[in-house]
Amino acid sequence: MEESAALQQLASSGNEFLALFNRNQLTVEVYRPDKIDRQQPHDRDEFYLIISGEGKFQLRDQVMDFKKGDFLYVPAHDEHRFLDFSDDFVTWVFFVGDKK
Repeated sequence: MEESAALQQLASSGNEFLALFNRNQLTVEVYRPDKIDRQQPHDRDEFYLIISGEGKFQLRDQVMDFKKGDFLYVPAHDEHRFLDFSDDFVTWVFFVGDKK
């Protein structure tokens, strides 16, 4: 799916995230939190590929900067969230593997 089509579908859904693909051990979503990232740890490994924006990303006790094009990995069950992100922040989300 093209990025522009994914963003259109997300906007028209009225949600912060939208699942676009789910097959075997891969789920692909697009995610755009509204001012605060309220997500909780997930039961699968997760990758983010930043579509647009910048900010900070917290993984456990580590905080790092992120920007468009960055690739972030989160092991299953690890505490994580996006912080101080710009208004244009949007990311692809890839969940992989079996639920743990």
